[in-house]
Amino acid sequence: MSDLILHHYPNSPFAEKIRLTFGLKKLAWTSCDVSPIMPKPELQALTGAYRRVPVLQIGADVYCDTLLICEVLESLNPAPSLYPQGQTGLARTLAQWADGTLFSTAMAYNFSPKGGMEYARLNPTQDMKAFAMDRGAMRGGAPRMYPGDAAAAYKSYLRRIATMLESSPFVLGDQVSVADLAIYHPLWFTRRLPAVADVLASNAAILPWMDRVAALGHGKRNSTELSRGESLEIARQATPDMAFSSANFQDEHGIPLGTLVTITAESFGLEVTSGTLVAATRTRFTLRREHELTGVVHVHFPRIGFVLKKAEA
Repeated sequence: MSDLILHHYPNSPFAEKIRLTFGLKKLAWTSCDVSPIMPKPELQALTGAYRRVPVLQIGADVYCDTLLICEVLESLNPAPSLYPQGQTGLARTLAQWADGTLFSTAMAYNFSPKGGMEYARLNPTQDMKAFAMDRGAMRGGAPRMYPGDAAAAYKSYLRRIATMLESSPFVLGDQVSVADLAIYHPLWFTRRLPAVADVLASNAAILPWMDRVAALGHGKRNSTELSRGESLEIARQATPDMAFSSANFQDEHGIPLGTLVTITAESFGLEVTSGTLVAATRTRFTLRREHELTGVVHVHFPRIGFVLKKAEA
């Protein structure tokens, strides 16, 4: 197996979810830095257009969205599992809620005027106007929740999370799961902003649970950072894994394999990736793409959260 390369940046909550997954599974990985805002030419050369972070690269295979990345890491190292036996459906459902509803609410709270000023203070090299414009573009112009509404909803969600922890160290019992990692990462961002982090202390169970999750660590991170150009060269020198090229084809769109298609996120980060459909399994789509900097790569997306269409002639 080729090395695991994580394209990310330090302040990314979703990247923290995957860094902790490396920690849970004690996996070795290499970091490749990505800009928090556009432009991201090297990343998009690799993915085809997708710009959200993190992205996992394994040779010439590129995995988008943490839902799929978690599945891939689980298949590479099944123990300890992200999906506790007998609670797999619940773990996945809670994680999906956390990655969507909880995350958007938490970030609206985190970037309230007080939180936004704190973020700017802690990140003096970040152009905050450019950052705000970038995130607005990622939302497709949709407004963020009003700070007051976000604060009320976030406090309610924190109370609900605390009730899950009343009789167990993790949200589904004695074992950490993907639900913990997904719930944790937006709260992790809150905790990094002292001006707004006091909301976490309003429920006694929250901070001790966060400490338990943080103790997983980030796995075996290579001390040498990979440059963006080096990551592209690794893809160019590799050959995509063909295991999913035609196996377990599940056609829900009337689009046969070998068709030129587009894939777009349902919301947040609406860049369109095009390529040849080489796999459509129960859980993922795979596009074959070719770029002068990467050669042939396979770009993988989860079915959930993404829209597949036949490319226009």
